[in-house]
Amino acid sequence: MLNKDGQRELAYIVTIDEIRPIPNYDRVEHARVGGWWVIVKKDQFKAGDPAIYIEVDSRVPEKEPFMFLEKKHFKVKTQKMCKVLSQGLLMHPNDFEWKAFYNEKAYKWDIWDNTSHLKVGDFVTEKLGIIYAEDSDNKRKAPSADKYKKMAQRRPNIFRKPWARWMMKRNWGKKVMFFFFGKKKDKKGGWPVWIKKTDEERCQNMPWLFPGGDEEFTATEKIDGTSTTFAIKGRGRKQEFYVCSRNVVQDTPERKNFYDGNVYWEMAEKYNIKENLNSLMDSNTEYIILQGETYGAGIQKRDYAMKDHDFAAFNLIVKLKNQEPVRYDTVAMEKVLTPLGIPSVPIVDTAFKIPTTCDKLLKIAEGKSAIDGGMREGIVIRSKDGQRSFKAVSNPFLLKYHS
Repeated sequence: MLNKDGQRELAYIVTIDEIRPIPNYDRVEHARVGGWWVIVKKDQFKAGDPAIYIEVDSRVPEKEPFMFLEKKHFKVKTQKMCKVLSQGLLMHPNDFEWKAFYNEKAYKWDIWDNTSHLKVGDFVTEKLGIIYAEDSDNKRKAPSADKYKKMAQRRPNIFRKPWARWMMKRNWGKKVMFFFFGKKKDKKGGWPVWIKKTDEERCQNMPWLFPGGDEEFTATEKIDGTSTTFAIKGRGRKQEFYVCSRNVVQDTPERKNFYDGNVYWEMAEKYNIKENLNSLMDSNTEYIILQGETYGAGIQKRDYAMKDHDFAAFNLIVKLKNQEPVRYDTVAMEKVLTPLGIPSVPIVDTAFKIPTTCDKLLKIAEGKSAIDGGMREGIVIRSKDGQRSFKAVSNPFLLKYHS
């Protein structure tokens, strides 16, 4: 689930939406939280109970109460058990010696974790020490070195103090600290605040989508690769050009990453990105952001039978002076990029309607890739104005490539 800053959280407080029996299995049941189905012990939960949900692609600490996952290397993955799909992990507050109590006035559950009150919807990723299942993801998705980190590294005696740590946990506090302790040189290499990162929310975390309605969306193929961002700002000698992975500014083609060579700069050069974005700039343009997926040999387990790499755009964002940034809808983006020779993600349906249930949407996500005819990762659904989007990832794809 994405937090208010658009960053993925791996653990949070939920209530159980539904419990179903699993035919021919007496010791376990199927519990639903939003659009996620998870196998739990029989009678561990009932509908309406509070729980801690830990998402797929997570790794839990190697200690109690998680030692039952030792044989799975403490990883939480999509898996098929007892002939049904189980995605994620549901833990009872008692597993952590937390106390759950029902707030009669607010008609909701609260949890006391021995230090503070938690409510449904609160994130507990850091509190529980949950990280990504893959080491490379933890490094790649960790915040890049930015102006605040550089500031703190330069003045360790100040930033180790409790009041300073408290300030640095808050966005406004960071800005205040930088006003007093930062330097202009600290900004170099940091992630530009005007570039929004590319994580999409999963449909399982959006129960308000269902049942669907008559609104038409554009559905595109979700490609299994590495998120890539290009951006250009300003003109002339002061112009800035950025090449980025999901969270890191790849400031030079020589910068090391998790692939053989710098695939991000490889795509920038292959498609003449700087020159092409410059051709879209005029005196009224502040910046342009182009985001997409780099995929192919050695990028993910799904290599699309390729011996090299390619790029497919899914976001084109243009900021004009004295106006809010505008994200192009998928069809309009393709019309702009095609004459420049820049590929866009394959369009699946330009009149897509949300089905009545999340399970039906996940079934639609399955299908053949337009790239090589093999299994596709899923689909991304975007509103016609380009401002809203979310993803539905194919469960068979997860079982084959990410279990």
